[in-house]
Amino acid sequence: MQQVEIEMNTAYLEGVRLVQREWAAAPVSMRVRVMAKLRRRIASGARELAETVPTELPGALSRTVADTLASEVLPLIEACRFLERDAAGILRAKRLGAGGRPLWLGGVDSRVERAPLGIVLVIGAANYPLFLAGVQTVQALVAGNAVLWKPAPGTETPAFALRTMLIECGLNPELLTLLDPGPETAAGAISQGVDHVVLTGSAEAGKAVMRQLAETLTPATMELSGCDAVFVLPGADLDHAARSVTFGLRFNGSFTCMAPRRVFLVGMPEADAEQFEARLALALEEIESVLLPPKTMKVLDQMIADARAQGAEVRVNGIERWSKSGENRVGVTLMTRATPSMLSMQTDIFAPVLSIMRTADTGEALAAHAASPFALTAAVFGPEGKARAFAAKLPTGNVLINDVIIPTADPRIPFGGRGRSGFGVTRGAEGLLSMTRPRSIQLQRSRSKRAYEPAGELHLELFASLAELLHGVGIRRRWSALKRVLRAGRKINSG
Repeated sequence: MQQVEIEMNTAYLEGVRLVQREWAAAPVSMRVRVMAKLRRRIASGARELAETVPTELPGALSRTVADTLASEVLPLIEACRFLERDAAGILRAKRLGAGGRPLWLGGVDSRVERAPLGIVLVIGAANYPLFLAGVQTVQALVAGNAVLWKPAPGTETPAFALRTMLIECGLNPELLTLLDPGPETAAGAISQGVDHVVLTGSAEAGKAVMRQLAETLTPATMELSGCDAVFVLPGADLDHAARSVTFGLRFNGSFTCMAPRRVFLVGMPEADAEQFEARLALALEEIESVLLPPKTMKVLDQMIADARAQGAEVRVNGIERWSKSGENRVGVTLMTRATPSMLSMQTDIFAPVLSIMRTADTGEALAAHAASPFALTAAVFGPEGKARAFAAKLPTGNVLINDVIIPTADPRIPFGGRGRSGFGVTRGAEGLLSMTRPRSIQLQRSRSKRAYEPAGELHLELFASLAELLHGVGIRRRWSALKRVLRAGRKINSG
């Protein structure tokens, strides 16, 4: 694997910038062709690429090659196809035309181009080491940037495999550098002057990186933690909602920022709420246990103690069920009768834990949801009309109706959070545009020098009358303003 010690070789970035400028000057269609080749290359070796992702991921997560194919490789292929199909149109310069142009700028032709950022540092996550950083990397490259990719510790192999494929497809190797996975490497790259940082990680990691970025005023996209909510509205299919929540907790061992952590039963009759909780508890007990790092195990233990102290019921204790194994292995923990102030309703954690709160109506549910600082995604289960109306009130980055997690793999959809869940987006047209900055180009075709002349008293009358002519209320007032404009213009010309 190619690595570079940024702190030890400051000239390296200068060389990267030279290559990046040549890449940025190439037509978007040429950059897209590399992604088209990559799509076919990944498709022909999908299983082999999936096998480069460790089955034992950092954070004590185990998963199969089939899981990796479904959750990482296939979505990455679709992301390449999205770029192949739509990138040229998204990045194309837009000529603004005459519509909406100020009257006094009639001789100006204006257009907005999308210019690459330069060198983008992608800081990868351990839970989806191929898909998340991979999509961010290919989008940055198609936008005309060079990329420094710092994989999470233990995930260097899939990053190297994807880089190898890109080079086989025609990418200049100097456009994509793999950094050592240690955290000091990212800090070194930032200190030497990258142009943008994309971080996928915890809120605490985001704060640490932002502190360093503040020194150089380097912009960033922060895709951070979640403590995501599920709302079950009156009229919802309770069986479907329970199956979906169970899937969300099981998916990727619950090592997913979008995994459900809070469920709000909105205006649900007591008997239905009891039935839903019992059904969910039974399904969750069947989920395979996961191995947690000691630090996460301690937080989970604190959550359970806090829930009991606040009067909640620990319906299923994932720690007690596996305590005899001698490992930090847990099943799902389910807490009911939750309150918004509980630790489990306020904390981002990669562990299979779920809290259920009953609310009288949508107003109480929204207020309880707002008590958490995280706002990545939310899921709403209920009749479409009611669910859409409720979704419009949720201050989250993404809302899914009658589903969880899976639809966000659509490469057309921008993904990002609010609050402690971060800012900016990746993926979709918006994510591609975020890898660029707008550059306006304006051409003056008029040869008149009138605008450069000093303004006097006559201009005061002209400009005031022009404002009322263009934006005043009523035909009579605007007609009067037109006459004043013409009169002032004649005086200025005769002077």
